[in-house]
Amino acid sequence: MSSISQRVFWAPGRVNLIGEHTDYSGGLVLPAAISRGVTVSGARANRIELQSELDGTKTSLAADGSSPEPPSGWARFVQAVARELHGLGRPSVGIVGTLASDVPVGAGLASSAALEVAVATALCAVADWEALTRLELATACQRAELRAVGVPCGILDQAASVLGEEGAAIYLDCASLEHEAVPLPEGVAIAVVNSGVRHQLEHSAYAERRRELADALVVLGGRRPADVSCEEADELAAAGGLDDLHRRRLRHVVSENERVRAFVGALRSTPADTTLVGTILRDGHASQRDDYETSTPELDGLVERAYELGAIGARMTGGGFGGSIVALVDTEQADRFADAIVDTASDKTSAFVCSAVCGAGELVSCS
Repeated sequence: MSSISQRVFWAPGRVNLIGEHTDYSGGLVLPAAISRGVTVSGARANRIELQSELDGTKTSLAADGSSPEPPSGWARFVQAVARELHGLGRPSVGIVGTLASDVPVGAGLASSAALEVAVATALCAVADWEALTRLELATACQRAELRAVGVPCGILDQAASVLGEEGAAIYLDCASLEHEAVPLPEGVAIAVVNSGVRHQLEHSAYAERRRELADALVVLGGRRPADVSCEEADELAAAGGLDDLHRRRLRHVVSENERVRAFVGALRSTPADTTLVGTILRDGHASQRDDYETSTPELDGLVERAYELGAIGARMTGGGFGGSIVALVDTEQADRFADAIVDTASDKTSAFVCSAVCGAGELVSCS
């Protein structure tokens, strides 16, 4: 492949600061795109041929994503994205090149969404096709996830990957898709601690939680959880005869939307109210653990250890059932924090410090 025609595209993973399992009921979320992501490097061609730099595996598809046999592994996402874009009218132009990632797979940091968005960004660019807005591209990638692995995910991950802004979290209403950047406090770093318990939504109880929530939402009479207070939700749950499990599922989502609003308010205070931030994150983790039951003992232990080590706040992040915690820490102490929490955890635990960055786009164009 000629280096003259090679182009490089990148899409970030994300860490969700608050607003977990709210996106698929049209709720509020506050993710940040992180400085780890997926890179697609290649040149325009008449087919889609990509090779992973991680394990050397390859995929070869027609430019519209079709293939005689269904692909496996990461190639499922590539095909699904190509097919979704083809259905929206993207010209049948391919790309030949490589794919690389430094987002830990199974860590709850949206590695699959970063892959989808990076591939979609590349395929649109090499075809000189600019028909989609950023959020339209994100929703196409959301549909691709369902097509690829059958996971009925919300829009959070893909939206964070396209909307990210440097030094800020993205306050997103998943019903209207209205969004705005909320600056993160100066002197505060984001630490991600991977429990080493692999997070795979397609093999977890994620779909089960969605069904349970859908059953509980009947008592709201068509209103979305973000528009109902905790007190009113409790009254409606009692009047509707919800059992304990469904009351807890509803309580988590309603209270989590309230926590998103409170968290944004704390960030907008002058100065930012980091004490309140810490309280909100702790409460959010407890709700994930007790009401939505998506945490694990490993994640619970890491959250407690993070507070012991002086974190401003910490909670599990992502869909749960494994994966990572996010901790907000003093920038000057961030590296020491990451080293210390790994030293006292299991051999599977790892940690890194990252920053909030801009969303997906082209890094290099040498044509």
